Amino acid sequence: MGIVKAIYPDDGDGDQGTPAEVVPGLRPETGGATSLTLDVDGETFALRRNECNGTDYTWLSGPNPGYGFGMSPTLDLSLDEHRENIRDFLAMVDPATGRIEG
Repeated sequence: MGIVKAIYPDDGDGDQGTPAEVVPGLRPETGGATSLTLDVDGETFALRRNECNGTDYTWLSGPNPGYGFGMSPTLDLSLDEHRENIRDFLAMVDPATGRIEG
């Protein structure tokens, strides 16, 4: 099992950001390359580092292009912890719409 830490290097300022927060919706286009692609329970997600020392998770196999969520901070998370974040997100998704209904 790998650790994602190498993908998210610390900038050395010691700032670990704010408490973890799930934010569903469309990820803005930033032109950033995918850092990692994970398959979780038959679903595929692209993971990218975001500007808040967190991760943007884009649901590639979902019914709504570009839909996903973000969490911050996610420095030092293992692949299993990223998978758990994705499972938590999928548990909130309405199967009829493919979105989190609020």
